[in-house]
Amino acid sequence: MANFTDPGANEDQYEDAFEDIPMASQMDLKSSLDDCNVALSLFLNNKFSEALDLLRPWSKDSMYHALGYSTMHAMQAAMTFEQHDILAAIATLKEALQTCQKFRKRNSVVESISLLILKRGADQLTEEEMHAEMCYAECLLQKAALTLVQDENMINFIKGGIKIRTSYNIYRECQQIVQMTQDRVKTDVYCQFEGGVKLGIGAFNLMLSLLPLRILRLLEFIGFSGNRDLGLTMLREGATTHSLRAILSVLTLLMYQTYITVVLGGGEGNLQEAESLLEPYLKKYPNGSIIMFYGARISILKGNFEMAQVKFQECIAAQEEWRQIHHLCYWELMWSNSFQQQWLEAYRYADLLCKESRWSQAIYTFQKAAILSMLPEKEVKQTSENVEELFRLVESLKQRFAGKSIPTEKFAIRKARRYMSPTPVKLVLPPLEMMYIWNGFAILGKRADLTENMLVTIEKAETELQKNPKPAEYQVDDESLVQLLKGLCLKHLGRYLQAELCLNQVIQNEKRIRYDHYLVPYAHYEMGMLHKGQGEWEKAKRAIETAKNNYKDYSMESRLHFRIHAALNSLNTSNQDHP
Repeated sequence: MANFTDPGANEDQYEDAFEDIPMASQMDLKSSLDDCNVALSLFLNNKFSEALDLLRPWSKDSMYHALGYSTMHAMQAAMTFEQHDILAAIATLKEALQTCQKFRKRNSVVESISLLILKRGADQLTEEEMHAEMCYAECLLQKAALTLVQDENMINFIKGGIKIRTSYNIYRECQQIVQMTQDRVKTDVYCQFEGGVKLGIGAFNLMLSLLPLRILRLLEFIGFSGNRDLGLTMLREGATTHSLRAILSVLTLLMYQTYITVVLGGGEGNLQEAESLLEPYLKKYPNGSIIMFYGARISILKGNFEMAQVKFQECIAAQEEWRQIHHLCYWELMWSNSFQQQWLEAYRYADLLCKESRWSQAIYTFQKAAILSMLPEKEVKQTSENVEELFRLVESLKQRFAGKSIPTEKFAIRKARRYMSPTPVKLVLPPLEMMYIWNGFAILGKRADLTENMLVTIEKAETELQKNPKPAEYQVDDESLVQLLKGLCLKHLGRYLQAELCLNQVIQNEKRIRYDHYLVPYAHYEMGMLHKGQGEWEKAKRAIETAKNNYKDYSMESRLHFRIHAALNSLNTSNQDHP
């Protein structure tokens, strides 16, 4: 079997193997694992259809073919959010669960698999039955992952969590099986099972550890628990195995370090680890678009936007089959150009997303209008776009997935409502406000030169507001937004006292803010992060606890609670390191 962590492996052997594979009359466990290795390599080499063609014929008769086939559909659905992709993924996952069920141990309802082994010995379960448990749990986990990608609303996290309890319990039983069968001869097939346990237990623990305490307490009541350090350890161990699932452990860690820690945390991802994980795969699949994408994302997070843009363009050029990977690149290119205030280029990518991607037309249209609002009127006319009309269009484009709304979409719709008035009051710095919602200032802050440039833009807006002879009903809200954004730039430039003054001004405006009530709890949180950056742990904790406990029912509330949870965890660790 090919070693997927070996950068020296010859990728050509997989293409040759695919061409020469005869249609087997039967498929044992080892053969199915070998087939899936070939399919995985095809997939990572951008040969998506060939990978699916290899897996499809056996997807109703082999658990690993079923798992691989449904996993690729689930990945596609998670990237596109297109209704037909989501429905296709759900259908293939249901079929995969049925296929896996055929191979599972027939035991009584009240007797769990691990209890069966404990009572009657490890020999009661064949390797095929062990793998069937693993594959069944993995399909359920993917259904949960689709739910999480769709919506970060806390109530829906709870509902999704309850639905995947079965998967979680199966993984725990599989972990017990590994612990009870340590004396077995470690065949390659057994090591594949062990790799699956590390992926599943690691991903579950990491995912659950991200949840705010009020949610986690509820989940612990029904049998869930999450340990971040255990999750990371298991995934890291899984990433270094020769298992089929090693790459999935790597991709889970990359997602955590390059996206989750940024959007739902304080932007403190371990980029050194991300680069180390990616390096062997970049050597092995230099033109693999999924691998290339993460390489470019790491450049963005390091503040090297110019290099990132080149890498994203190379990623786009690498393949045409999965256009949704292009859309991910367009999103990143839109932000990369926004960080550099290259608004016309940023508009171009927002426009491409509006035309090609189905993920959220409301957000894309808002972004397009927001970016255009930063351009001189003459340049806007050259695009043949009407900024006010685009903002008015946003609300009509809202969508729901499985009855759920996208929180960021709701935020964009609420902001765009200003333009429903016959004489609208223009939004102030709308692309910068949305940049903040996505925690983009944590990325921008890696570049002092660009942060200085952004500060100049913010101060111009501040001056314009002060000049207003007839303040509008949004005046205090707009001034507070400007002070929050200004404070963030000053913090990243090391001008802490000035940053604190800006944030305090937002907090003092609490009773005067009419619409954007989210600004005050976010300002308290940012004040806490400002103190944290200066090593003032107690002040930091007090400010963050104020944001957590004193406010509710504001825009983007759940996103702030995720960031608060990550910040308090980080502060507790810092306190242990610096008593």
